[in-house]
Amino acid sequence: MRVILKENIENLGRKGDIIEVAPGYGRNYLFPKKLAIEVTSSNMRMIEMEQQALKRIFEQEKSSYQELIQKMNESRLTFFRKTGEKDIIFGSVGSADIKDALEKLGIEIDKKKIILEEPIKRLGNYVVPIKVFHDERAEVKIEVVKEGEVPPQEAVVEEKEKVQEEIAREGEAIETKEEEEQVKEEEVPPQEAKEEKREVSEEKPQEGEEETKKEEEQVKEEKTKKSEAEKTEEKEKEVKEQETK
Repeated sequence: MRVILKENIENLGRKGDIIEVAPGYGRNYLFPKKLAIEVTSSNMRMIEMEQQALKRIFEQEKSSYQELIQKMNESRLTFFRKTGEKDIIFGSVGSADIKDALEKLGIEIDKKKIILEEPIKRLGNYVVPIKVFHDERAEVKIEVVKEGEVPPQEAVVEEKEKVQEEIAREGEAIETKEEEEQVKEEEVPPQEAKEEKREVSEEKPQEGEEETKKEEEQVKEEKTKKSEAEKTEEKEKEVKEQETK
């Protein structure tokens, strides 16, 4: 019997697949649960349209599940357990523990989809595959740590934070020192200030003397020009008198 699947069925096919099944399985299980439709020569056209629609839905669902897979791949679950000899823990970490830990991260998953052959019974790091969408899987990192100890990953993070804090403090201290030195350079010592005032006061009289000298020289030049003009006038008068005679 040929049927088209309306849902994803594990170990059977994806939504929109046309497959062969036993007649009893189709009539007694798939059809009553509306998981599939029988394919016949009379409904083939309708089945083709149904198949296209189901495949579009499948692709949309697959795209949305990719985000969930990425989130699970980036997740890291830490479990604290009491231990005995040789890092063997009391109790274990099983599928139910992993499911509860994922729910705390906002990830809901069926416990049956967690592929864990046997519960974890030793300290250490593990990678557990989880079926998410048909044959699409995620891999969740799991760390089992002795109760009361800081996980190595968190210890590394804490150490990085301490180093960053020390670097920040050193940077602030250097900036403060540079600012203090800059302020000191901008401030003029009292002795230097007095000497600057003295130099200014000495410069002012010299400037006044130079101006006075310039004024005197201008007066002399004017007198010289005046006397030369008077002499020229006198000579011109003498010349006129002689011409008259």
